[in-house]
Amino acid sequence: MAVSTLGVALITGASGGIGAMYADRLARRGYDLILVARNEERLEEVATRARNVGGNVVETIAADLNSATDLRMLEARLRDDASVSVLVNNAGFGSASPLLQSNVDDMERMIGVNITALTRLTYAAAPAFVARGGGSIINISSTVAIGLEVLNGVYGASKAYVLALTQSLDHELASKGLRVQAVLPGATATDFWKVAGVGGHQNLPAEIVMRADALVDAALMGFDAGEVVTIPLLQDAGEWDAYDDARKALAGHLGGSLPAPRYLVQTSVAA
Repeated sequence: MAVSTLGVALITGASGGIGAMYADRLARRGYDLILVARNEERLEEVATRARNVGGNVVETIAADLNSATDLRMLEARLRDDASVSVLVNNAGFGSASPLLQSNVDDMERMIGVNITALTRLTYAAAPAFVARGGGSIINISSTVAIGLEVLNGVYGASKAYVLALTQSLDHELASKGLRVQAVLPGATATDFWKVAGVGGHQNLPAEIVMRADALVDAALMGFDAGEVVTIPLLQDAGEWDAYDDARKALAGHLGGSLPAPRYLVQTSVAA
């Protein structure tokens, strides 16, 4: 079967939640898919639904992004398969536990998926997309990238990394044909909350929880509009613009050969 004229979208964490919804929506747009996750049975269920949308070619790859072998295999696919035109870095997990009550080995595994795997897949895809004349990388961050005091600190830091990396990629490679987008979901009705230790999104106030389909539909509208950062929950887009403008203005004040006067040692001169 011929590859879609839009190419292939590789989606990590595609066995449920946001990743499964991206599979559905991108299939409806006409993309063929490579779906990646650890749970092969659930992955095949998502693939079957995506194929039924419009006869798309859907491949599944059972892989653990904390496995160096599996990760290198996916990197090679992104580098070498010229049909891949979109990477959705969705795989990740979080924690609601305070730092001092968290297991450091669990935190290391979180960093492995949320940061290391995302970075390596991005490093495989970005040069390949630029060499092919274009491509898109969608990175799923979180509103905790800004609200770092919410949930677990390592989780928040990992999602702040995803946001910063996306903005840097846009700065460096947008002119070379690479499209990037960071999506910052808030509380979403997925299994994330079971893994995070909350017991399920049903234990959260219903008024703060967004459905996964609404989240992905909004994110894709932001993508279509050319947004580098999409925050579906943010009612006033001007608030993000003001925040980012303030960040850039502050960055312009961070050079110089001397500390600010408030940090200089004051010496008194005897009369």
